Amino acid sequence: MKKALLGFTLIFILISFSLPAGAVEKEERKWQDETIYFLMIDRFNNGDNSNDYKVDVKDPKAYHGGDFEGITKQLDYIKDMGFTAIWLTPVFDNIDKGYHGYWINDFYATEEHFGTMEEFKRLVQEAHKRDIKIILDFVVNHVAPGHPWLEGPDKKDWFHQEKEITNWNSQEDLENGWLYGLPDLDQDNPDVRKYLLDAAKWWIEETDIDGYRLDTVRHVPVDFWNDFSREVKSVKEDFYLIGEVWSNDPNYIAQYDKAGIDGFVDYPLNDHLRTAFSQPDQTLDWLFSTAKRNESIYEDPYLMGTFLDNHDTVRFTRDIIQNNHHPGPRWRLALTYLYTSPGIPIVYYGSEIALDGGEDPDNRRQMNFLTDKELIDYISRIGEIRGKLPSLTRGTFDVLHEEDGMAVYKREYQDEVSVIAINNSSQTQSVTIPTDQLEDGKELQGLLLNDLVRSEDGHYTVILDREEAEIYRLSDRTGLNMGFLAAILAVIGGFLLFLFVLSRRGKK
Repeated sequence: MKKALLGFTLIFILISFSLPAGAVEKEERKWQDETIYFLMIDRFNNGDNSNDYKVDVKDPKAYHGGDFEGITKQLDYIKDMGFTAIWLTPVFDNIDKGYHGYWINDFYATEEHFGTMEEFKRLVQEAHKRDIKIILDFVVNHVAPGHPWLEGPDKKDWFHQEKEITNWNSQEDLENGWLYGLPDLDQDNPDVRKYLLDAAKWWIEETDIDGYRLDTVRHVPVDFWNDFSREVKSVKEDFYLIGEVWSNDPNYIAQYDKAGIDGFVDYPLNDHLRTAFSQPDQTLDWLFSTAKRNESIYEDPYLMGTFLDNHDTVRFTRDIIQNNHHPGPRWRLALTYLYTSPGIPIVYYGSEIALDGGEDPDNRRQMNFLTDKELIDYISRIGEIRGKLPSLTRGTFDVLHEEDGMAVYKREYQDEVSVIAINNSSQTQSVTIPTDQLEDGKELQGLLLNDLVRSEDGHYTVILDREEAEIYRLSDRTGLNMGFLAAILAVIGGFLLFLFVLSRRGKK
C-alpha cells in the first residue's frame, strides 16, 4: 500500500511541476534591484543590556539602548519584509549625547553604546548570510564638538576658521562654515584628506561592508568626492555611494553625480511624494515629471534613493494625521509608488507600523515590535513582487493615464511588462487603456488584489476602488488547461479505484 501511495504522490508532483512558470528569474543583482531599510541604531532594538551606559529612554536626546546585537536579532524580521539592504546611522565612537552617531570622536572605533567591533562584524556577516547588504553612514565634513584635534598643536590646521554659515546660497560659505557649530574639517589639507580616505577604505577592508551613505555632501568640495569615489572603489568595485545633497535643484545635485557618487537621496522627489500621498485627490503628475527629468539629468537615475521620510524630516505619518486621514491607506499607496517607480526605495524604520513623529528628535522614537502587522504584511507583499519582477527595477517608465489622482503606468524590461494602477482619489475610478499602449489579446493579472483584466474590443478597462492600488503583470490569456485537468482526473480516478480494490480485499 505504501508503494502505491508513493507512486500516486510522485505522479501528482510531476504534474504539478508541469504548470507554466511564473515571472522570469532575475539576472545577477544590481544596486538598482535593492530595497533599503534605514534604521537609527540607538532607537531600533536593545539586544544587549550590558552596554547600556547612561541610558535614559525618557530623554529624547539621550541614548535609548539600541545596539548591534539588537539589529542582528531582528535581521530575519527585516528580511521577511523583503528588504535586501540596511542603511545604518554612523557606528563610530561618539561623544556623550551622540546617540545619533554624527558627533564622531574616533573614526577607527565603534561607539561603546552600540557594541564592539567584533559584534559589528558579526552583524555584517549575519546580514550577508541572509543576502542583505550593509550601508554605513559616513561623515567627512565635521567632527564632534570639542574634539581633541582642536587642541592638539599638530592638527589645528585641520579645520576651517570657526564661523557660522550666514549665506546658504554661497558655495564657499557652505564648504567652509561650521554647520550647526560643528568643527568643520578642511578637506583641502592633504593630511585631512588622507586621513578620511584611509579611514573609509579601512572599514571596507576590515568589515566587508557594501556601501556608504555620504552625509552633508554639499558642504565638502567636489574634487574631494572624486578622490573618495576612486579610492573606496579600488577596494571594492561594486561599492555603492549614495549622497545626501539637501537641495530641491537636481541640476545642482548632478555636479556630485559627475564626481563619482552613484546616487542621491532624492529630496526634489520627496516633496512631491509627500504632497501627493498625504491626502487623497492629489495629482501624481509631478511625480512622473520628476522621474522624466531625472532621466535627462543623472547618469543613472535608477540609482537614486527614493524615500518618504527620514531622521531629518517630520514623519510622513504626521503629515497624514494633520490632514485628518487614516495612515494605513495613505502609506499603502505611497509605498506602492515607491516600490514600482524608478529608483531604490528607502524605508525609514517604524514606517511599517506608521510610527508618528514631528521635528528632530521626535522623529527618532523607539521602534515598537508589538504592534499591528497589517502594513508589515503589505510591505512584505510588495517587496516580494518587486523582487520577482525585473521590470519594476530595470524597466522603462511610461505613463498611460493620469487624471484627478488616478494613475496608470507601465514598466517594461525585455519581454516582461508590468502595469501599475494607483487610485489616489476618494472615489472608484475606471480607466480605459487602448491596445496600442498594451499588446492586444492578453490579460493583466493582478498581484495584490488578484484582479484580472482581459483585452476586449481593442482596450483594457481597469477599475479600482478608492485608495486602492494594483500591480499587474501582462500575460498570455489563461483558460482551462485540458491536458492538466485530464491528468488530475486520471490520478484521482486511479486513486479511488485503488481504494475500492483495497476495501474489497479487506472484506475478503
